Parts: sequence; structure tokens; C-alpha cells
Amino acid sequence: MTGAATTERSRSATGDAGHVDVLIVGAGVSGIGTAHHLRARFPDRSFLILEAKEARGGTWWTHRFPGARSDSDLFTYGYRHKPWRGPSIAAGDKILEYLDEVIDEDGLADHIRYRHEVTALEWSSDDHRWTAQVTRTDTGEQLRFTADFLWMCQGYYNHDEPYTPEWPGTERFEGRMVHPQAWPDDLDHAGKRVLVIGSGATAATVVPAMAETAAHVTMLQRSPSYWFPAPTVHELATMLEPLDLPDEWVHEILRRTYVQQLDWLATTGLEDPEQLHQFLIETIRPLLPEGTDVEKHFTPRYRPWQQRIAFVPDGDFFAAMREGKASVVTDEIAEFTEKGVQLSSGEVIEADIVVTATGFNLAPFGDIPFRTDGEPVDFSRRVTWRGLMISGVPNMAYAFGYFRHSWTLRVDLVNDVVGRILEHMAEQGATTVVPQLRPGDADMPLLPWSDPENFNPGYVMRSQDRMFKQGDRDPWTHMHEHDHDRRVLPEADITDGLAYGP
Repeated sequence: MTGAATTERSRSATGDAGHVDVLIVGAGVSGIGTAHHLRARFPDRSFLILEAKEARGGTWWTHRFPGARSDSDLFTYGYRHKPWRGPSIAAGDKILEYLDEVIDEDGLADHIRYRHEVTALEWSSDDHRWTAQVTRTDTGEQLRFTADFLWMCQGYYNHDEPYTPEWPGTERFEGRMVHPQAWPDDLDHAGKRVLVIGSGATAATVVPAMAETAAHVTMLQRSPSYWFPAPTVHELATMLEPLDLPDEWVHEILRRTYVQQLDWLATTGLEDPEQLHQFLIETIRPLLPEGTDVEKHFTPRYRPWQQRIAFVPDGDFFAAMREGKASVVTDEIAEFTEKGVQLSSGEVIEADIVVTATGFNLAPFGDIPFRTDGEPVDFSRRVTWRGLMISGVPNMAYAFGYFRHSWTLRVDLVNDVVGRILEHMAEQGATTVVPQLRPGDADMPLLPWSDPENFNPGYVMRSQDRMFKQGDRDPWTHMHEHDHDRRVLPEADITDGLAYGP
């Protein structure tokens, strides 16, 4: 059978699922927030959300490991329009309840299609529309959706293939090895010796949670990370509670307070890293068990905020250490043995369960194949427009939040800019908008999407060659801090670098 015949047969086996004005990919925090903005700003436009998983929530649905919780305060991680009620740090199930409220209040349930995995996306300039090839993961049915505008809100995790280094001898290990992104429902760690490999945000969460019932939990790290013992309930929230203020007031006051705190941390990390370094180290020193080698185990080799700071609600990680339920070892793995791991120093750590909290891989735009007018899109050769559109890709926006601030702070700003773009299209009678380099940008250097001197955790560095690029001038830059974006994005020129067409 010829290739053309095969393609034609495939098309005939695909069901036409209809057309919408806007197609959103992903029903996590970004997708649900985007749907709210569409509903509020463009009530007459049709839209759908396609979600590959069986329920809403994205990360908060897939992360089932013990203690899974936010590592950002919920007053800034929550939406601008929807007051957060409760402690500043909360478990994943509380965040899902919050998202459920948004879905219910905005009437979004009928607009979400679960178990709909997007397998290909193609733009046609002749038709002025996107076509999404979709597989129903519950039935295997093949569907085809079309849309005037595509909004990618799938996040950046590759949920199906988390990152695990290759260590010698893992096949000899007689215990159980699990990755937090694929946590098994039947894992019982009560009374067991647990080894957690890694010292990032996940380890900071898993260690104190498992230490509650485990015989002992050891966190093994190659090098230290920065930690900050944030209070679960902000002292200002405690002061405001007797005043019986409206939820909206409390939300806005605490939101602004946390924004100011995060701005200070980010700015100080760049302008006076030694001051922030000393602040972070001295903050945790009194919380550590007496005799802890702070230099070895808790003094990082990098500048504060070059990687994420591990936020520890009420210092629960350090409490587990003081109680003798958890400990930290700084060394490298030489090999796995039948009973645990042998370190480069020769020390052996025995374990019944090994948790590989070693990070994840990025999946640019969900690793979905893109084509424009029949040609494959290589995102690694494209440039971002203000961190929300991609050069040469028409009628497509994407949601990407902050690494140092709460993700959602930026998603709200992105929604505002895209809303202005859609309004401008309607005013101009345009059916297309595409970022195009200006004549003066022809010789612009293409820079990594993340400058290693600015932000360089492993999951970012491993994905540099796969991600889109940025330039050395506006509007082709991104990865700015919130104090920059909140001033610049609301006033951004939506004709500079964007071409509108009929």
C-alpha cells in the first residue's frame, strides 16, 4: 500500500470531533486558569480543554508520593480571581479541591474532555486553523478536532518518563526502588529503612512524610541545596483572623505580602548573593541537630536561586532530623548492592526501599509533533516571543510560569497579554497572528532558553538542546522575574514582532 493510500485510510478511520474557536491542551492549573479567562473575557467564544489523564489537576493529579504539597505559597500559586482560603502551604488534595471549585463556579466541566491524548498538531494556512489528532486512551478511538487558536497549557513535565540516573548494580538490589512520579499504591514503608536519593523539593517533601512511620529515612545527596523553613500559616494571617475581614481582602493582603517576600529573595539572590547565602544558612542552623556539619551537608556550591530553594513548611524536615527519624549523607553512589548502596567513601547504606527523587525530564509542548503547512516544527530552532508565543508558529500561545516565584503569577499575566492579542485580532478583522523576527533581528544571536548563570538545575540543563531559544533583545526574551513582568507585560506592544493577517 502506498504512503498516500495509508494516510487516506488513516484519515477515514478518524472521527471528526468538531471545531472550536480556542483549543486548550491540558487541564491542570494553567489550562483551568486559561479557561476562566476565556469565559470571563470572551463569553461568546467556544472552547474545549483536552486532557490526556483521567482527571483534572496535572501535577497535582499525577503526584501521589507521601506528603505531596505545594512548595510555593497558595496565595500566589492560587489564581488572581479566586481567593485562597486556608494555610499558605497545603497538600495536593486541597489544591485539587480548589481547582474543582473553579471548574464548578465557571461551569467548565462540560468543556473538558478527559482521556483525550493529543498525538499531533498541524496548522493549515489555507484553512486558517489547527487540526489536533487525538487518541481516546480509554477506548482507542481516533478523533480529529479543529480550532482557530491553540493554547498549550500542558506544563513542562514528562510525567511518563521521569529522570533516573544509571547506577551500577541496580539489578542486584533486593529491595524496592520507586520514583516519586510513579508512586505505587501498594507501597508500605512503615517500619522500613528508606533511602531517598536527591535533595530537591521532592526529597524535602518525601523525607519528613515517610519519616513519620518508617524505621529511618536517609537522604543521600551529591551536593547540598538551599533550604528555607517557611511557616505553614503566615504570622500576618494569624493577625488578620480576628478582624473577620472578607476573604478577598485577606487573599489580596497575603498575596501582596508573599510577592514582596519572593521579590526580595529573587532580587537579593542576583544583586547580593552573599547576603542571601548567609541569611538562608543562618536561618536553618538553629533548627539542625547539634553537631551537624553545616558546611558539608547544607552549604551549596552555587549562588542562591541558581536552583530552586527547598521550602520546608514549619521546618518539618529538620524536626525529623532532630528526632533521629531522618539523616543526611553527602556522597556519591559507587554501586548498588543486594542490601542498599555503597558510596564512593566506602560507606554502605542499607535500605528496604530506595526512592529516586532525582528529578524529571522536560517535555517541550508535551513532546507533541507540530507541523505548519506540512513541514515539521523544530522548536529548538525557534525563538520565544515574550515567553508566550513561538516565532513562525501561527495562532498558538503557551503558558509557562516562574521557577523562582509561583507558577500561576505568570500564567495570569500571560492570559492578559493573549487576551489583548485576541481582541486586537477581532478589531483588525485578522484571522492569524504569528511572531516574526523584525529586519533588524536577522543577525540576532540565538541564546539558550535558560542562561546557566541565571538558572541551572539538572532538569533544565538536560533539556537545553530540545527547548526553544531566546534572543538578546525584546520581545524575544523570557525568564524574567515577576517584578519585571508585572510592569512590562501589561504594557507590552502586541504589534512589535507580531504579524497579523486576514
